[in-house]
Amino acid sequence: MFAVIETGGKQYRVEQGSVLRVEKLDGAVGDTLRFDRVLMVGAGAEVKIGRPYLDGATVTAELRALGRHPKIHIIKFRRRKHHQKQMGHRQHYAEIAVTGIEAP
Repeated sequence: MFAVIETGGKQYRVEQGSVLRVEKLDGAVGDTLRFDRVLMVGAGAEVKIGRPYLDGATVTAELRALGRHPKIHIIKFRRRKHHQKQMGHRQHYAEIAVTGIEAP
């Protein structure tokens, strides 16, 4: 059984036991999270699609880790203008493990 959930402005296809990194979520490591923004649930040839979300469908997950991705270096450079700007960015993430999918 698989599901498509929405969190952090992005959509993820998840299955029970899958581990993924999503945008930063509130909570402590070890907490249980419930995602109720389920867009689609499928099991074999049977697929249920929401408009936009499925009523009564939830995905439960365990918060495994909170962290930051590797640094991305941004360099802006204007030729012949004696101008150069350097910045860096590290995005926060939450690593979750899906423990269950409930479909209506």
